[in-house]
Amino acid sequence: MKYLIAPSVLSADFANLQRDIEMINSSAADWFHVDVMDGVFVPNISFGFPVMEAIKKYATKPLDVHLMIVNPDQYIERFAAAGATVITVHYEACVHLHRTVQAIHAAGCKAGVALNPHTPVALLKDILADLDLVLVMSVNPGFGGQKFIPNTLNKLRELKAMALQLNPDLIIEVDGGVGIHNLEDLIEAGAAAFVAGNAIFSAPDPMEMIANMKNLM
Repeated sequence: MKYLIAPSVLSADFANLQRDIEMINSSAADWFHVDVMDGVFVPNISFGFPVMEAIKKYATKPLDVHLMIVNPDQYIERFAAAGATVITVHYEACVHLHRTVQAIHAAGCKAGVALNPHTPVALLKDILADLDLVLVMSVNPGFGGQKFIPNTLNKLRELKAMALQLNPDLIIEVDGGVGIHNLEDLIEAGAAAFVAGNAIFSAPDPMEMIANMKNLM
């Protein structure tokens, strides 16, 4: 199985964003993780299309775009045009989730669905076969630097078992409190893609931290 590291741009130095993007380009990382927050679905505001387009201008790796917003359907085509490779929406934000997933695919992107810590993975049973990725939030979405929620491991195991039956090619991603200290446990539980923000950008040598994470895999 291929394991993916997706450094979270939210933890980058915005005064030196191009520098940090080029660091990720040169590193062993696989994706850029781009958190889009609207201050409504989550209690924080991050960035929108101008920053997204700036990231795309310099990024040489796929953009993994995580929409923590209400009414994501109205922005799917714009995020696709701005360079998204993967667009992930929240189960909790989508009234007609199947239609939303179809729209993401129609825009030429891989479709992901994110689950908040309180949301059971069983709710995805009827749509799992249509997805490319499921993002399991291991913290409450909205802010970086939070403590990992241990029950995430149980959710990952349950999701992995479901995926083996319904969608063996599903990418299971985890976001929140991910670092070299719990990477092996997350892999054992079934995760294959890892969003890491503070663990990478707060390290003395972020590129070395990415390499260490990849080596541990």
